[in-house]
Amino acid sequence: MQLDYEWFKKKIWEFVGINLSYYKEKQMKRRIESLMKKNGFETFSDYYNALTKDQKLFNEFINYLTINVSEFYRNPQQWEILEKEIMPYILKRTKRPKIWSAACSTGEEPYSIVMLLTRFFPLSEIKILATDIDDDAIRKAKEGVYMKKSLEGLPQEFVRRFFKENGELYYISDEIKRCVEFKHHDLLKDPYPKDMDLIVCRNVLIYFTEEAKDMVYRNFNKSLVMNGILFVGSTEQIIMPQKYGLKPIKTFFYEKVMNI
Repeated sequence: MQLDYEWFKKKIWEFVGINLSYYKEKQMKRRIESLMKKNGFETFSDYYNALTKDQKLFNEFINYLTINVSEFYRNPQQWEILEKEIMPYILKRTKRPKIWSAACSTGEEPYSIVMLLTRFFPLSEIKILATDIDDDAIRKAKEGVYMKKSLEGLPQEFVRRFFKENGELYYISDEIKRCVEFKHHDLLKDPYPKDMDLIVCRNVLIYFTEEAKDMVYRNFNKSLVMNGILFVGSTEQIIMPQKYGLKPIKTFFYEKVMNI
């Protein structure tokens, strides 16, 4: 079975350019085996051959692989720190911060950033970049339709101001959508945007191997301006941040202090 999986990883790399070796093997293999079983496949080779012929199966695989679990203002206390301490710190240096929501999934994170920024800027002046490897997730993000549950942590003033409710569904306003530029991006192989004042990348790197994390953190350093900020997820504190030219300034927030 292990040889079969090694073959599968190689074929997926050739077929779609996703390197499964950068993901924690036990976790990823278990996820894929569960998906295979659900679809009635016993071997990785049979499953791979079906993926190359069946678009629906392929889309499901990519969606499952990229683990789209998201919500607005996930861990609200951290968003409060972003608003009360981090953004004022950034705005001392620049009045037009460049912000990137990396691995943005279905849009809850970048839209949360835009709503938070309305406390500092008029909407007409807000533009942020949001990227993800999963084109289906980006499509959903652009649609901007969410279940009530994903809004539970969002300040009520934002819910009232920026959403239209229809039963269990909430539709985000076009004025918020216009503030986000969505693009396809693979953290493990594509060039990173430059001169970012704030990078938000949360609850993604926990699925990566140490080798992959090391590469991503080095690229984040190059992507940030000096004194730019990296905001990570609740289970992603960086061990030895100085190795990546970063220093912690608040829990889950790191400042670039050196080029590497």
